[in-house]
Amino acid sequence: MFSGLSLKARASLACAYSGVAWGLFWIPLRGMDSAGVTDAWATVLFYGLPLILFSPWILVNWRRIARCGWSLHFIGIATGISLAFYSNALLYTEVVRGLVLYYTTPVWSLLLARIVLGEIVTPARVLAILFGLAGMLVMFGVDLGYPWPENIGDWMALIGALGWAVAAVLLRQDDGSRSMEICSVYFLYGTIAAILLALSPMAGEIDFPDWSVVVEVLPWGIPIAIIVIPGAYAAFWGAPHLNPGVVGLLFMTELSVGGFTAAIWANEPVGLRELTGMALITVAGLTEFLYAPIRNALLRDK
Repeated sequence: MFSGLSLKARASLACAYSGVAWGLFWIPLRGMDSAGVTDAWATVLFYGLPLILFSPWILVNWRRIARCGWSLHFIGIATGISLAFYSNALLYTEVVRGLVLYYTTPVWSLLLARIVLGEIVTPARVLAILFGLAGMLVMFGVDLGYPWPENIGDWMALIGALGWAVAAVLLRQDDGSRSMEICSVYFLYGTIAAILLALSPMAGEIDFPDWSVVVEVLPWGIPIAIIVIPGAYAAFWGAPHLNPGVVGLLFMTELSVGGFTAAIWANEPVGLRELTGMALITVAGLTEFLYAPIRNALLRDK
């Protein structure tokens, strides 16, 4: 179906799909929360269950993983820390603040790619980031100014954003690892980071859920596997082929999908403001591809 598309187009679709998958991840998290696994321990299970499913593959292919060297582990550490902090940030600050601060990641990714990789900051990418940030602010109704970090949850979201910027640059640099290897170390280090966060003073005094409750939520491993594992694979396959800032923009499909699915299954309101924000985010994701054709068409008309 997609064989006629360029590598860049297929990589973009993969990253956009990954954002779609992350836009659905609130569903199993809410299910686990309803069953009694709450706070930071829900994040531990969110990463731990896919790791359990990946364990047989890791045991069979550990030599392949070892041959990838430390660069693979650095990618796993950066991605694992980034998304573990992001997931926990939403527990310790307002959801809107956490999302807005985390999705500054296209800005940090673009700047880091320029500094480390020497990639050009094109007008199209700057315009795309402006569209994306504007759409996010409109969608969440941030009309009193930008929510600068004020509490531990805010800082966790910002650390997550910076962590993904580092991860995106490492993925762009890496040429010896495959998507399955990256997925395996992502879930490994994501689980470790989530456990450390759950046990840290930042999480406060939270008790490990009863084992009977943990067993009760294990069936949620099925939707997590269906949603998260393919989404992670798509991200780690597509990201190395794209500018890190563009990857961050394409991940913003999470916001639109999360808004729509919350309206359908959680009865949360979606009005003109939310639809406008989603439209701007969609334009941001398309700007990289539409900018040159539109500019050329305008120049021909002159």
